[in-house]
Amino acid sequence: MRKKGMGEAENKNGEEANGKTAGVPPPENSAVHDKAAEDKPANGKAVEEKAAEEKAGNDKAAKQDSAYSVAPPALPSQKGPENIRYDFNDGARLFLPPGQWHAQIQDADSGNILFSCDSDGGWIVSTKKYFVRFSLYVWKRGEKDPCFSHTINLKDRPVLISFPVGTLGDLIGWIHYAERFREQHGCRLECTLGKEIKELFEKQYPAITFNTPENLKNKSPYATYRVGLYFGGDRNHQPYDFRQVGLHRTAGCILGVDPEEERPRLKLGSARSVMEPYVCIATQASSQAKYWNNGYGWKQVVAYLKEQGYRVLCIDRESTYGSGFTWNHIPYGAEDYTGNRPLQERVELLEHADFFIGLGSGLSWLAWASGIPVVLISGFSLPNCEFKTPYRVINTHGCFGCWDDVNENFDHKDYFWCPRHKGTDRQFECTRLITGQQVIGHIKRLMNDRGLSGKEVKKEANKEGQ
Repeated sequence: MRKKGMGEAENKNGEEANGKTAGVPPPENSAVHDKAAEDKPANGKAVEEKAAEEKAGNDKAAKQDSAYSVAPPALPSQKGPENIRYDFNDGARLFLPPGQWHAQIQDADSGNILFSCDSDGGWIVSTKKYFVRFSLYVWKRGEKDPCFSHTINLKDRPVLISFPVGTLGDLIGWIHYAERFREQHGCRLECTLGKEIKELFEKQYPAITFNTPENLKNKSPYATYRVGLYFGGDRNHQPYDFRQVGLHRTAGCILGVDPEEERPRLKLGSARSVMEPYVCIATQASSQAKYWNNGYGWKQVVAYLKEQGYRVLCIDRESTYGSGFTWNHIPYGAEDYTGNRPLQERVELLEHADFFIGLGSGLSWLAWASGIPVVLISGFSLPNCEFKTPYRVINTHGCFGCWDDVNENFDHKDYFWCPRHKGTDRQFECTRLITGQQVIGHIKRLMNDRGLSGKEVKKEANKEGQ
């Protein structure tokens, strides 16, 4: 048997030495709390019954949390010898019946002991929640050989990737990492996400089961990974701060796959519905910091595009959006194609556009996924945050990049979030300093790179219509 002192050294000096054992509650998003571990009933069955009773009392909290991610099962889903239960649904989880145990969690790749302790029964849960190739060991105290050992192996196992709902761009950037994960591990993968995203991708990735959180098919998978944006320097749900690796690449890091960006699969090849040459734009966003806050910019850009012979189609969901005393309207001169339309309908319009102009928001990601050039205007984020485009517009002569500053934390409840200059005449200068002239310069370069002109495109469109 491994000596307790070895575990104590890891507890004292190791980075991961804050797992949980008897008398310490499992994570807040688990449906089991500390009472089951503290009471130490006389046998494992009683522990399970008590945990199941407490699950009912936590269903409401779990339901609220499911708007972002799916909570783990009340008890570990896998049964081992000696009434030991384990799974990987919230990092590595061990649930030990009352007894005299010694347990360890190891990193199977490095051999590092992440946690080691004696336990009289209860929970042991790893700190790290992203993909790690964990190994679990349990000894009966005083015995040399472990009575239980298991190294995570996802092949042919049911695995859940829980994505947040209510977001577009993030999911478009993340979904192909789920497919990469499935291919790498050969697991039976289910993904939970919003209904619109489900409808967009389920036929493009037939080997993945897509469901909304409330319609989760497998409620007791072998492992679960929760992909999201974790603020506050969180290094337990993500190996690197997402602001340092990019909004989309963080999914690859969480899932332990190659983080190189890749366009997701979309259903392309629709018939062209607008015969004239056109450009799509999207000007709305979920917070004012994401907007192009130059009061003249969009008007100048739309006028320039129309001079080139383009129709300019605004495809935002809302024609007017804002909060309090600030409301943003469809740009003057743009055609109103706004509305809450199916995403596939947007794809069919985007794929035939000469290019797209937008912000650091969801429709820019959808345009990128559709395979057309994107002019992306953003000052609050750094270029590394979004997908790669040679037509990324940013002005570095003022304040910029607060979203990707690890010293700042985005406040989702503050529509006017501007952490460095809110309430001053410099508020939102990151995009106020981006001029129409600057954006038009990128458009000219794009058109030159692609050999585009309004007249030439119109000729091609007329040929298609004949």
